Amino acid sequence: MSDEKLTHQMYMDLLKEELTINTNEVLEYPPTALSYGEKTIKTPKGQMTVPISLGTYGNFSFIQAPPKKRKSFLVSLLASVYLSGQNNFGGNLKGHRDDRCLLHYDTEQGTWHCQRLFKKVLDMANIKDVGCYKTFALRTINYKTRIEFIEHTLKENSGKNGLVIIDGVADLVSDVNNLEESNLCVQKIMEWSTLYDCHILTVIHSNFATDKATGHLGSFLEKKCETCIQIEQNSVHLNNSTVKCKRSRGYAFDTFSFSVNEFGLPYIVGHIYDPLKDFK
Repeated sequence: MSDEKLTHQMYMDLLKEELTINTNEVLEYPPTALSYGEKTIKTPKGQMTVPISLGTYGNFSFIQAPPKKRKSFLVSLLASVYLSGQNNFGGNLKGHRDDRCLLHYDTEQGTWHCQRLFKKVLDMANIKDVGCYKTFALRTINYKTRIEFIEHTLKENSGKNGLVIIDGVADLVSDVNNLEESNLCVQKIMEWSTLYDCHILTVIHSNFATDKATGHLGSFLEKKCETCIQIEQNSVHLNNSTVKCKRSRGYAFDTFSFSVNEFGLPYIVGHIYDPLKDFK
């Protein structure tokens, strides 16, 4: 056997060892990164109350909404909850951080707007020491370098990564309708979430007048994600934005709404008006 074939054989053997699943091994449910509410379930050991997860470590999710529909506001709210565990702005949202880091990447905004967004996260967290919160503005670099930079910082922070926010996943490809680039981008996100045992929260636009995430990239994300989170404008209380669990691999979280106060800080509102409630 040639050296090249021997090297390939060794590589395949290593992959087989890494990728084989032992069905007799007892695996714990992936730990939760972010949750909204709780659910009591039956198990062989009796009843157990578990958090209803927006995302678990080792997986990825995404937020979708039309342009200028408060996606970054929701991102900042979730980031603040993750840093603090729970705060006055987040209602029943909870962060399960365990001293991990929050890495926050923004691909669209300039330095001033990015800093304002990141400072909002700190203001809402409202704790003296937020620990490891790393913030990056990637607007000035091209899409290939963005992927390389994210991978570099994840590797540099290996063993400490917790929640990873990529606000603007479409900026990791040259064209959201490029099949090859979109597939490779989502594969890379899946690889990062597993390799670095983090939860990756991405943000993407919806197509105009539909509830579909934009392009082939959006389709790939929806097929592979753990949770698809959708933002809509509340049709009754127009100042509120409604957050829905469009799809999930686990238990779907309850729909909730948020608004934005006079200081530009988002907060969970306690009541959602349901015009159909009297007909149910």
